[in-house]
Amino acid sequence: MNQIIEKIKLFNVVDDVVNLKQLSGGHINTTYLVTTAQENQTNKYVLQKINKYVFKNPDEVMQNIVSITNFIKDKISSKGQNYKRKVLNFLQSTNGLPYIIDENGDYWRMYEFIDQSVCYDNTSDLKIIEETGKAFGEFQLHLDDYPIEELYITIKNFHNLPMRYDYFDQVIKIDKFDRRNKVSSEIESFFNLENYVSQLNLMLENGELPYRVTHNDTKCNNVLFDKNTNKKLCVIDLDTVMPGLVAFDYGDAIRCIANLSREDEKDLSKVKLDLNRFKAFTKGFLSSVGDKLTDKEKETLYLGPISIATELALRFLTDYLEGDVYFKTDYLEHNLDRARCQLELAKDMLLKKEKMKEIIDECLRENQRNLI
Repeated sequence: MNQIIEKIKLFNVVDDVVNLKQLSGGHINTTYLVTTAQENQTNKYVLQKINKYVFKNPDEVMQNIVSITNFIKDKISSKGQNYKRKVLNFLQSTNGLPYIIDENGDYWRMYEFIDQSVCYDNTSDLKIIEETGKAFGEFQLHLDDYPIEELYITIKNFHNLPMRYDYFDQVIKIDKFDRRNKVSSEIESFFNLENYVSQLNLMLENGELPYRVTHNDTKCNNVLFDKNTNKKLCVIDLDTVMPGLVAFDYGDAIRCIANLSREDEKDLSKVKLDLNRFKAFTKGFLSSVGDKLTDKEKETLYLGPISIATELALRFLTDYLEGDVYFKTDYLEHNLDRARCQLELAKDMLLKKEKMKEIIDECLRENQRNLI
């Protein structure tokens, strides 16, 4: 504990540390909730050790984060509003940087805890889902004119589906663990989907779709809500912020929030896209950023969920064929169950794509009426 307190002091925190609690919610970084006190006043902070095995250049990750959070602060302040509960505020260390490097070469950062806030791992509450959509849409809106060329690529080829398919093909041919024959039908399904789900990448490559500042981990639990009102406060977990496609951020959120089953559901009859949740998120998202999207982005938005569900399924099956070396598994065929679940979700989305388009168009029209 003393070593942790020493790190806290390096962020110019002079108050006494009265409580230190390790949080278990995150899967990547090591996180502590810090409570300090000075006379009758208490303050709370979040201290994190950045996972340097996932993020090879933590300094670039932090440069991205500080740059975009400062940009959002300026946007909010320019409207005469208080940004304190609407964006994360990172502390500078004694070396003048937003992080420290310890004796083991590990990077640590610290930011102010937003009091009276809550997040949800998942929810069926349509109002909260709509607020989640608003939060991620507003994130896009705030950064609409951010100089994107200044952002570092923190994980290369993150949503490069053609590249993932090429690698998948190599893994199938090697078949190191003799698992290929067991998943021949799944392999066939993936290759039947390849051209369809690669469309967004090809349009990006051809300049038909613009790069935007994207979050790249748009789960419900990456939004903070006011504990009393359940209204959105801000988007958190900004490590994967980098240039990307808005459809992928939208699609990842839909894949996670609007799926009626668990991510590793074995009973595939339970795997369905819930159109009510889909509409709630879409309504919130487009009410914030719909007016800023190009016609092509609006037209192809429905492809995002289908592409991302397929991509994740492809990654799970690739890992299964490679001997489960990337994703943490709880049992022998966990990755295979995950792959089948996400593949089934992508297929269900394909069956519902016309309805998805109708809902997107309906939300865009409603947004236009509200602007008049």
